[in-house]
Amino acid sequence: MNATQLAHELVALHESGAIVPPFSGQVPGLTPESGYAAARKLHAHRCARGWRPLGRKIGFTNRTLWERYGVHEPIWGTVYDHTLIHSRGNRAIVPLAGLAQPRIEPEICFRMKASPPATRDPEKLLGSIEWIAHSVEIVQCHHPDWKVTISDCTADNGLHGRLVVGTPVPIERISGLAAALPFLKVSLKKETEVKDQGIGSNVLGSPLLALAFLVEVLQKQGDGLQPGEIVTTGTLTDAHPVKPGETWSTDLHGFAARGLEISFAH
Repeated sequence: MNATQLAHELVALHESGAIVPPFSGQVPGLTPESGYAAARKLHAHRCARGWRPLGRKIGFTNRTLWERYGVHEPIWGTVYDHTLIHSRGNRAIVPLAGLAQPRIEPEICFRMKASPPATRDPEKLLGSIEWIAHSVEIVQCHHPDWKVTISDCTADNGLHGRLVVGTPVPIERISGLAAALPFLKVSLKKETEVKDQGIGSNVLGSPLLALAFLVEVLQKQGDGLQPGEIVTTGTLTDAHPVKPGETWSTDLHGFAARGLEISFAH
């Protein structure tokens, strides 16, 4: 298989939810950069079919998971109108049809009001953000047992499946947000059982520093965030398998946003 054939396979996989051997074992010399190139072909196919890109997801920002997954740097993918779900009253029903081995990730997301500067100064980054919200991403993996390389992940649109966004909170309503974000805490529950807990500093030190990474890598790729884009900054906990019929919830402490309740459907 070559890179062009990989792009065709990506289209088929995202329509079927099938499980296949890792791309990195099928495409000689597949790199993170050539993986992104294949993902751009998937993106072009989706846009030609009427999908609208609405933002980005950042993956593998949680450094506590790098050794487990064998991926040692963050990645990104595109969020679309077909994958974005706005919660109502911080509740949402999420269909899993077409997703491969879905897992749940509690995150923090931003909506940009301006193109953010290339900086690691959290306060300067805040100036480009319209609102902040709690989010839950459903990631997927088309390879057996979630055994991947970074190149597999960049090719597969950053493993993005769905994104649920909670109630937005305007940035100007929260004082001291940049300092508070590394210390925010989240609990993740399946029904009534606490499955995991996380903290804001897990994602590259802060969700704002995860955003800084995205700005830097997009700049290297000749791309950039635009006003109105939504950016979800990576999981605060481990990613946990989910299936239809289950209800999961989060409990968030650290700023004005509240937790989410997610019911999974076929």
